[in-house]
Amino acid sequence: MNAPALHSSPRGNHRMEHRRVRLGDVIDDYCPRCRLIMNHGVVGMVGDEVKKVRCNTCLSEHQFRHGKLPTRRRSEGKKLFEEVLKGIAKPAEPEPPAPVPPASPHRKLYTIRRSIGGKDSGKGPRKP
Repeated sequence: MNAPALHSSPRGNHRMEHRRVRLGDVIDDYCPRCRLIMNHGVVGMVGDEVKKVRCNTCLSEHQFRHGKLPTRRRSEGKKLFEEVLKGIAKPAEPEPPAPVPPASPHRKLYTIRRSIGGKDSGKGPRKP
């Protein structure tokens, strides 16, 4: 009888065999200089354990971080801002705005003649 079909890729590999990592292999790791997970070359090992890697993008060497992103720091500014807000007294009810006097039904219009005390401004034709 026929054996059960294995999942195969277009290249014909039937299974992905996990092999040991060796010096010079390219693996993914978090780069603190690039601040991204990038390709790294293995440059230091102790036994079968990767200890040191070199980023293929920026060429910086660092300890192998197992692809873990660093924890985000809590901003001190936010804590201090909340502390300041606690210390501020809550505002009392705002004072009502000053009452606006009602507009007079007779508006006084100012003209150039009136503003200079009845003298002629020197512009335009003279009136007799």
